Amino acid sequence: MRARHVYVLLHMFLTVGVLVNAFDPITTTVVIGIGATLGRTIYNYFRESCDSKWIAFNATGLRNDLDTKLFGQHIASRIILKAVSGFMSNENPKKPLVLSLHGWTGTGKNFVSKLIAENIYKEGMDSSFVHVFTSTLHFPHQSQNATYKSQLQQWIKGNVTNCERSMFIFDEMDKMHPGLIDSIKPYLDYYVKLDGVSYRKSIFIFLSNAGGESIIQTALDFWKQGRDREEIELKDLETSLSLSVFNNNQSGFYRTNLIDKNLVDFFVPFLPLEYRHVVQCAMAEMKARDIKPDQDVADMVARDLVYFPKSERVFSVKGCKTIESKLDYYT
Repeated sequence: MRARHVYVLLHMFLTVGVLVNAFDPITTTVVIGIGATLGRTIYNYFRESCDSKWIAFNATGLRNDLDTKLFGQHIASRIILKAVSGFMSNENPKKPLVLSLHGWTGTGKNFVSKLIAENIYKEGMDSSFVHVFTSTLHFPHQSQNATYKSQLQQWIKGNVTNCERSMFIFDEMDKMHPGLIDSIKPYLDYYVKLDGVSYRKSIFIFLSNAGGESIIQTALDFWKQGRDREEIELKDLETSLSLSVFNNNQSGFYRTNLIDKNLVDFFVPFLPLEYRHVVQCAMAEMKARDIKPDQDVADMVARDLVYFPKSERVFSVKGCKTIESKLDYYT
């Protein structure tokens, strides 16, 4: 249906071009006007806009993606699904949704951000309404913190003015210079509007390795006690996680008002991944590549990774981060 509409529009546009040469000046002016209108119609048809055609939350899709593509993260899956679904179904939220995702490398923080975007925006991570900031790339010099603060405020205000359903992802929060993130505190607070702009329907997601040590220690304690990792609950991690992040003077969240004023809705812990989860990641990646999943290949990939503690080899040091390159080698 979409292709047929595009064909008709293009056919009409090209026909107008031919007709221009066939009429007198007055008629030509009218035809050119029609052509310009058609041109705008074609442009608007393809251009992403801030409306339900391009932005529509798929709760079923997110649930299915979390169930079938994210492994070993029962706490994160549950929180993400409830938090995002509740927020997107609320026509009048009191504040933006603020999620802070914490855990060791390769455990799924970036991947979950991608899943959220894909189930809200038609263009997913390529949407012009999804904005990713990487600390070491966008804010590398501490001496420029004052400039970064001003730029960050302008970027967020400008983008939310353009679309209230904007999403902002801040990667490498553990490498961000302390104090910088406080510059956006007003946009995350309970204001109806700031300078005529409402931020209440936007989503802010922070990604960080900070707090990963406390998460790992809890998971290791459960393992040593012979308890199933699925027994770990948010209450076992949330307080220690928020405190360790808040008091880490090397983190972008150090003594931040975002935590002090309770503006972060959920601290989401990502548990370290075990051998079986790495195997699941490898099998899922093969499926995504339209390769028949091969258990033997998945086992070879998983065995090739480094695990810790060194003697017990319980958790993958890099989680599932290097799975793609390992599969390139083994397939």
